[in-house]
Amino acid sequence: MPVVSLTDNLRNEYNNLFNNCIISSGKSTIVENIINKILVNKPRYESVSVKLGIPWYFVGVIHNMEASLNFTTHLHNGDPLNARTKHVPASRPKEGNPPFTWEQSAEDSLRLMKLDKWSDWSLPALLYKIEEYNGFGYRSKHPSVLTPYLWSFSNHYSKGKYIADGTWSDTAVSNQCGAAVILRRLAEKGNIVLGQVNPTVSLPDVQNSIILKYSNTKIPYAEELQAFLNKFPGIFVKVDGCPGEKTSNAFRQVFGTYLSGDPRG
Repeated sequence: MPVVSLTDNLRNEYNNLFNNCIISSGKSTIVENIINKILVNKPRYESVSVKLGIPWYFVGVIHNMEASLNFTTHLHNGDPLNARTKHVPASRPKEGNPPFTWEQSAEDSLRLMKLDKWSDWSLPALLYKIEEYNGFGYRSKHPSVLTPYLWSFSNHYSKGKYIADGTWSDTAVSNQCGAAVILRRLAEKGNIVLGQVNPTVSLPDVQNSIILKYSNTKIPYAEELQAFLNKFPGIFVKVDGCPGEKTSNAFRQVFGTYLSGDPRG
């Protein structure tokens, strides 16, 4: 597998592609069906993700890409759970005896990719790890084609794909929805919040019972909160001490929930 580092340039590339991603109108029904199935099975994805410290939606989109959301197959590559994997990566899981549960297989697959050791789940890092799961062959050998593993069914992909291991076609078109497209629609519907969070930024040491209140008038510590939120890419909040709708929106983008007292919940 080619070594590709998550540089600042690559982070910017992922951010820009995701921000400008438009889902192909003719594929909208397929995308919605995939999303509905993922959401129905969210508890199963969470049972694995919580244990390993991985976002549940990462597990969900990988499950779609590798196993078409089939819970009777390995997350590694879609091989049946009644035996160890036959295709790459072969002979997984190493421990235990078949038949394996889907959860056993999923945990083994994610650990094999060392995702339990990965801590940066910002948007660009998320897309980087999804692309790495499939391999960087497109990026290294066919850089003019953005990998359909991420971008199929969007304005970022039209044609060109591997039709077998090591066999490339300039004209073949992927008929599988890309993982980034699924994430984009989940975010559009408000099912997930994808932030470009800098994990080194921490919440100011102030009285949370005060700072986390929604208000259209000035309250103590609100300016500190607004200044803190402005440290995150793509967030621009006026530092006026009034943590109303825009401040609450920014807070939700970073933390996944509105400010306490926000009428939207």
